Amino acid sequence: MFSPSDYFDLTATAHASLFDGVVQAWEVLPRIGAYLERHLKPANHGKMVGSPHIGPLVFIGKGTVVEPGACILGPAWIGENCHIRHGAYIRENVIVGDGCVVGNSTEVKNSLLFNGVQAPHYNYVGDSVLGTKSHLGAGVILSNFRLDGKTITVHAGRQRFPTDLRKFGALIGDHAEIGCNSVLNPGSILGRRARMYPGTVWQGCLSEGQTAMMPQPFGKAAGA
Repeated sequence: MFSPSDYFDLTATAHASLFDGVVQAWEVLPRIGAYLERHLKPANHGKMVGSPHIGPLVFIGKGTVVEPGACILGPAWIGENCHIRHGAYIRENVIVGDGCVVGNSTEVKNSLLFNGVQAPHYNYVGDSVLGTKSHLGAGVILSNFRLDGKTITVHAGRQRFPTDLRKFGALIGDHAEIGCNSVLNPGSILGRRARMYPGTVWQGCLSEGQTAMMPQPFGKAAGA
């Protein structure tokens, strides 16, 4: 039901092997750290503007610009022709594809961004997968931790799917658009080309091409 190929174009990342053998797409999240440990070869082929902080376990591809005030702790793999803007905070176990934007005051940890993703303003991306050319409006938060600290369950209508993960933010399908100041609760899943109105608080699954708006509790969708 949550196969990676249902949400993501696996040709739009140089790291498709991460999904080998994955049945439910969220199973890729615990693999990111080990994948980087095996394959990451630190190097910096980008353009540094001023003096951003670049950790020792970081790869930065050709044509990528990293602005002053950015912090890339790593382990992290940043693709080609990206824009890592002032105030961006890229933490541990992050893979950023080609042509991505990680912007001002955006924090990313233990996540995979496919090619062309934009997270440009005041975003939190924790333990999440963002499909190709998906876009987060200003202030979008992908919450990754329950208040009670229990493992996260995916809500799909009346069905419940345990993930066995204590930290899991969201799966955002290819070309999905999330409006400003929306908050996705842990374990949220958006299909390809799904849209979310600004200011929405969301829990559950939004099917391919559907639109969500407030107030829509517990994964109910409005329109198509």
